[in-house]
Amino acid sequence: MSEIRRLADYEVKAIGLGCMSMSHAYGIPNRIEAERTLHRALDLGYDFLDTAALYGFGKNEQLLGEVLEKRRQEYVLASKCGLIRGPDGKRSLNAKPEVIIKTCEKSLRNLRTDCIDLYYLHRVDTNVPLEDQIGTLARLVEEGKIKHIGLSEVAVPTIEKAHSIHPIAAVQSEYSLWTRNPENGVLDYCKNNGIAFVAFSPLGRGFLAGATLDTRSFASGDLRLTMPRFSEENLPKNLPLLEPLKKHAAVHNCSLAQIALAWLLGKGQHIIPIPGTQQAGHAEENVGALEIKLSAQEMLELDNGFNPGKVQGERYSAAVLATMET
Repeated sequence: MSEIRRLADYEVKAIGLGCMSMSHAYGIPNRIEAERTLHRALDLGYDFLDTAALYGFGKNEQLLGEVLEKRRQEYVLASKCGLIRGPDGKRSLNAKPEVIIKTCEKSLRNLRTDCIDLYYLHRVDTNVPLEDQIGTLARLVEEGKIKHIGLSEVAVPTIEKAHSIHPIAAVQSEYSLWTRNPENGVLDYCKNNGIAFVAFSPLGRGFLAGATLDTRSFASGDLRLTMPRFSEENLPKNLPLLEPLKKHAAVHNCSLAQIALAWLLGKGQHIIPIPGTQQAGHAEENVGALEIKLSAQEMLELDNGFNPGKVQGERYSAAVLATMET
């Protein structure tokens, strides 16, 4: 991996590793394969790993802490607060100052580290003044428990306001060929203000990689079963969108996933995709995207082929979308 990107005062490889799927969301976790994937990723040169307190309700952070404790100096570590396990055992939005502090303390223990390099507000809590949320994170910076502050799934006005309270190092939101919401001004704002943009689900939760797309094969509890784009009605209508990917993958003699990632990398030097995987082979495959350079014409064809108006179904259920600004 030769290409690098700027993330606050770090230089990181242009493709990072999303760790969520190693603990939940896409079937039964495989601990042995997760350990192998984490070590293989670092061996391949991945140096930006992303987790959150929400993922597996702490289990994902524990995984990273247990497996990579002795390799902590080899990577930039990102985690998140603001989405927690509620009293009913389900995810709950809570970014009260005392909750942010408590969540951070637990994350530090789970991750077996004394400092988190990049700590995101997983979602903005509309019941808490933004000044209190960012102010609490700023206090954690002062205490040396975190180094940099990030935001997730926010619109420009929120980024701008937060950035005026304390420098924001990164904004993380879903961005891929079939999820183009950040093009509404967020990408430009980040670029113009020296803020890294971290793209999660850059492979459309497997869709853009041409993965098995028969929802009947999804394990019980698979997050995609709740997503309108993967419904029995919408998925067949979305499959033709893959044709441009197949065309360019054939030209470059590479996988669909590599073309999808190359497209993202070509969208801006401040963009860092973090494809998630729980398989070492996929981590190896994703690295190959760095060797692919798409021409301006190829970028345009892919843009047009995945025009947002062609995508059938929202990316999340209405209830989940209500917690996001983008």
